[in-house]
Amino acid sequence: MQATATVLVYSDDANTREQVRLATGRRPAPDAPLIEFVECATPAAVIKELDRGGIDVAVLDGEAAPMGGMGLCRQVKDEVFDCPPVLLLIGRPQDAWLATWSRAEAAVTLPVDPVEFASSLASLLRGKKALSA
Repeated sequence: MQATATVLVYSDDANTREQVRLATGRRPAPDAPLIEFVECATPAAVIKELDRGGIDVAVLDGEAAPMGGMGLCRQVKDEVFDCPPVLLLIGRPQDAWLATWSRAEAAVTLPVDPVEFASSLASLLRGKKALSA
């Protein structure tokens, strides 16, 4: 597996971005690469970073304002060439259908549960490796 992976984290809330960083730690699983974070607080910054490339997984906050991660996910899946897998942070389990609508590859609820989040992130990173092998 690659030595490092770049994870984009989008939320207008610095506390949510911190929850993601803390839940991930240096790596989300023993067989996962070390993680480098790119933090974004605005949809424009997310699109700029995704267009630049080099992002392995994007974590988008479905509760962000002014644009939630669900709508942003759907937009980037349509507009960004070779869009990375998306892990969506949702407000409640009942919103899982919206994550499906947005075409996110995975979803976890807020507040971030470290075990659930790390497991989902590691799974997406493994899938990315399988696709690139």
